[in-house]
Amino acid sequence: MSSKDVSTLRIAPRVWRDGKLIDWNDARVHVMTHAIHYGSSVFEGIRAYETVNGTAVFRLTEHMQRLVNSAKIYRMDLKYTRQDFCDAAVDLVRDSGLEACYLRPVVFRGLNEEKPAFGVNPFPNPIQCFIAAWDWGKYLGEEALEAGVDVCVSSWTRITSNSMPAVAKAGANYMNSQLIKMEAILGGFSEGIALDDRGYVSEGSGENLFLINNGVLLTPPLGASILPGITRDSVIQIAREMGIPVKQTNIQRAALYLADELFFTGTAAEITPIRTVDRITIGTGKAGEITKALQKRFFEVIRGETPAPNNAPWLTYISDTAEKKTARSGE
Repeated sequence: MSSKDVSTLRIAPRVWRDGKLIDWNDARVHVMTHAIHYGSSVFEGIRAYETVNGTAVFRLTEHMQRLVNSAKIYRMDLKYTRQDFCDAAVDLVRDSGLEACYLRPVVFRGLNEEKPAFGVNPFPNPIQCFIAAWDWGKYLGEEALEAGVDVCVSSWTRITSNSMPAVAKAGANYMNSQLIKMEAILGGFSEGIALDDRGYVSEGSGENLFLINNGVLLTPPLGASILPGITRDSVIQIAREMGIPVKQTNIQRAALYLADELFFTGTAAEITPIRTVDRITIGTGKAGEITKALQKRFFEVIRGETPAPNNAPWLTYISDTAEKKTARSGE
């Protein structure tokens, strides 16, 4: 792929690899890389938005902390700190020329080329770190944020925390997610909702879940084999600031059908309403009033139009883009 092709696809022409920005085409790994065979990788999904003050990355520190935490759980000794990863992401966005993009940091076990080791034991293999960026758009479709999506309850159970830790954003976990997603697509749905091993609602294939009943915002607890989502946490904080009661509790499958409102959250999905579950209409069959209010406030925050709850520093600005935006506006 040429640099021109990369630009046409709105992909950052360079990738951060172990401390250096390299050409997109050079960001390759060997076929015997440990992660390819055994799923030994952890990663993040992060968005940079075009705000009123230039490009800014949303909750960068929290995302990179989760990356470091995931690596720690899987005994991956990192030579980079959380701040190193944050600085690398900023450098990559600045270099990319994209005013808004999706960032994918990934840490994985590679191949020891001097003394190849091909077994399950991961320790002999080196740790490699990459960050790529591209313009992804709306994960569940451009119209989904307003019209909502149709979902099903999956026949696949979410992974249990004592088999594979759900709190780690590990590549191997997403084989489970793929089963949930493929089943949903083949059944004519946009997404699937998985239950945990006890039969309680867990999450979507790549999203956390919220339910609204009688004005109360409900979401499964961490014990329901969910990923501790950054957007999930953002919505909880925003809701509390808006005076909306929030409760983290176990949710039965049938409660999904009886919800007044239902929506997904995630870096890719943002806040996406759910209009039907198993072809049962949820509420009015479109985004409810509380969902729309949360969406409105969330997008005001990520666009830099209003402060985050408690004036938290949720936006990391890319200074070069802010300067360019000011120059264009003639301010």
